[in-house]
Amino acid sequence: MAGGRALAALLAALLAASAQLPRRQGSFTIPLRAVDNVTVTIKLRPGVSLGCQISVKNTFSSGLRIRPGETVTFTFTCSTPEKYFIMEIQKNIDCVSGPCPFGDVHLYPPGLPRLNRTFIWDVKASTKAGLELKFATPWLRQIQPGESCPDLVSYNINSCIDIATVNIGTFCRNGSVSRVKLLGGVVMSLHLPWNSALTTSGFSIANRSSIKRLCIIESILNRESSITLMSPNYPLGFPEDELMTWQFVVPSNLRASVFFHNYSLSNCERKEERVEYYLPGSVSNPEVFKLSDSQPANIAGSFNLSLQGCDQDAQNPGILRLLFQVVVQHPQIDENVTHLVDLSKERNMTVTIHFEGWPSRVPLMSEPMCLICKDPRTCDRVLTLVSGAIYKISFLCKDLSHLRITAEKGISCVDLRWCQKKIHALSVPKAITQLPVLLHKFIWKLIAPEVINVEITSPSLKLQQHLPDQRCNTSYSYSIVSATPEVDLNVGIFCPGGAIEKIQLRNNITISLKTFGKGFFNDSNHQDLKMSFVPHIKDECTFTVSPDPKAKIYLQSPNLPYGLPPYVSISWYVIVPSKQVARLGFSKDRMGITCETGRAYVNIKEQTPRAEETVRREDELLPEPRNMHHDFWVNISNCKPVDGMQLTVQFWVTLAEKQIDLAVILAVLAGAGVLAAIGLTVCCVKKKKKKSQNAMVGVYNANVNTQMPGKQRLFKKDRKNNDSHVYAVIDDAMVYGHLLKESNGSVNPEVDVYRPFDGPMGSLPPSPPPFSFRKDIKRSPSTEEPLPLAETDQDSYTFAHQKSGELEDNGDNTNEKNNGDTSTSFLEDKEQEGLEE
Repeated sequence: MAGGRALAALLAALLAASAQLPRRQGSFTIPLRAVDNVTVTIKLRPGVSLGCQISVKNTFSSGLRIRPGETVTFTFTCSTPEKYFIMEIQKNIDCVSGPCPFGDVHLYPPGLPRLNRTFIWDVKASTKAGLELKFATPWLRQIQPGESCPDLVSYNINSCIDIATVNIGTFCRNGSVSRVKLLGGVVMSLHLPWNSALTTSGFSIANRSSIKRLCIIESILNRESSITLMSPNYPLGFPEDELMTWQFVVPSNLRASVFFHNYSLSNCERKEERVEYYLPGSVSNPEVFKLSDSQPANIAGSFNLSLQGCDQDAQNPGILRLLFQVVVQHPQIDENVTHLVDLSKERNMTVTIHFEGWPSRVPLMSEPMCLICKDPRTCDRVLTLVSGAIYKISFLCKDLSHLRITAEKGISCVDLRWCQKKIHALSVPKAITQLPVLLHKFIWKLIAPEVINVEITSPSLKLQQHLPDQRCNTSYSYSIVSATPEVDLNVGIFCPGGAIEKIQLRNNITISLKTFGKGFFNDSNHQDLKMSFVPHIKDECTFTVSPDPKAKIYLQSPNLPYGLPPYVSISWYVIVPSKQVARLGFSKDRMGITCETGRAYVNIKEQTPRAEETVRREDELLPEPRNMHHDFWVNISNCKPVDGMQLTVQFWVTLAEKQIDLAVILAVLAGAGVLAAIGLTVCCVKKKKKKSQNAMVGVYNANVNTQMPGKQRLFKKDRKNNDSHVYAVIDDAMVYGHLLKESNGSVNPEVDVYRPFDGPMGSLPPSPPPFSFRKDIKRSPSTEEPLPLAETDQDSYTFAHQKSGELEDNGDNTNEKNNGDTSTSFLEDKEQEGLEE
């Protein structure tokens, strides 16, 4: 038993030891011929720890080098050597001392292990001759440093002149680069991943005559495409005083355009850095451009582009580098259609036509290219037009929906005397709206000194403030910002079709019109926004609001979402029609802030004499909804809130028809009834008087002296013995005074006074003054009786009365005794009546 247990323990130990030994992969044999001048090197991948080894004749190592003429058999101590090792296969070709092996380049030797491997062909050649690398289809595509190819198969080309090496570039498969011609030697590298099944190099080497420049790169662009190319050594500097050329083979039925996206210039001592074009049909080839110029576009056919360096400053050479794009397109159907943009009458305005998302977004090189051309050869993705000129532009673009227009106009005022009366229409000019491109934004910058402010009006459409409870759904909107050196006040976003008639603002103002969709083409004909410069206003911003009777409008303090800035005051003037009443309410019951310095207030006051003002502080409840019967003001003044708090106040206004209270109606009806009763009583009294009163006719006595005597004397008789109590004319008030007094008690008939007329006399006696002009005479008991009025001895009047028949008809029985005798005077009748009594 003991021996069995010992044997089991020994077997377990052997199994454990065998488990710790590395698993071996099959062996590899690499035979290298001396004539091929090929060296194979296997080494650890950078940054990988030693987890696998190479075994050669039971000798373990982390690397292996196989030289020309050697044959080596080896194995790996792990099953996944591709995770730990890489392989380089370098072939040296000497074209200086002997013939060059021109033709297709093969991948040699065969039977290599499946590792990430790099084939290197180091070709030495004379600078008096040129080498040409010709690539099989699908040709190559240049990529930027650090970029990788989709299939991880890449080519790297370096030019060797004497001891200097220049990196021509790194390329992937599937592109347009068909040939690269180099001066002198070349180092060509092909990088393959461990699982690549590629068995051919994909290029050949040919001998050419001297090209008299660093290199020539040929690209074949036989269909619509976009390629990106870079200068050698990019992003490092192009060699000093060197020349290189790109050749573009383009069918004549296509159009090519060149765009420089990234470049820098060195500090030149002699010559000048430039680019030269050989263009088809040009009479001035080569055409020379600066790197900062707009490059040729809409080129019909093949062309060449050359980059020329300069002699650089030895102390501060700088860097010459270039990254550019070539876009090839079919000519558009409306290629020869031009659009007239007349900006000759505009001032301080720029119009930029650009791709969607400009300038924050840079389009991908692979995106469809839309070009704007201001002449047949000057096209770009972005074109800026300035006021005071007329342009003829055209488009090279399949879909114009990728283009947008952004315009900016400045309006300034220096002296209010010259610009106060002028009203500026803030509307998009027809020169812009007639273009087949969507307007993205139109910006007005209104600039004025501190003592001059801006007034914005929308007389017919009015403005609606865009709020969460009141969203705009129009084809355009306005964003208004008031700017000072200290703070920017975002007044808000507004759209047409609201209740705001006018906005008065301090400081410099920026108004941005932004469109939404194609509907603006139609709505642009109805813009009515206007502005003018006005004298200084008290508040930072004042709104004039005329609510719609059919809608509930919301108004909110500016500067969302950051809240009203400290110590800023905003006012709203709300117009209430005379036959309507406004309902005012706040969306929240408090302001929601705590003041660190000062106080925040909400003030409400109707625009009427002696109107009460409602004031609330930040620590008080806001007013409950209330009715406003007249135009009214709402003012919000901010303090300096504590950190983290923001003042935002929203309120709403509705209109309704005025409702008259029942008590008011009853009071009005009662008052009308009283007035009707009084009027009816007066009418009855007057009718009774007319029936009972004889119409008196005064007969003028021609024998009486009507002239004022030359000398007046006082009455010598007392009241009893003279006729001072006899009246020539008895007024209605005297006869019926007691009736009037009984009716309302407010009239005391005048008695006992007679004043003879002492003015000029005509054919008829003067009419007595109206009753309303008479005043009661109040006598003081302590004063003496005034002296009688002076009169002449011959002052007398005779009056004739109506016939008795008429009196009987009137029903006046008191005068029946006269019995039609009209010869007796009115005074004699009175004396006889006195005797009878």
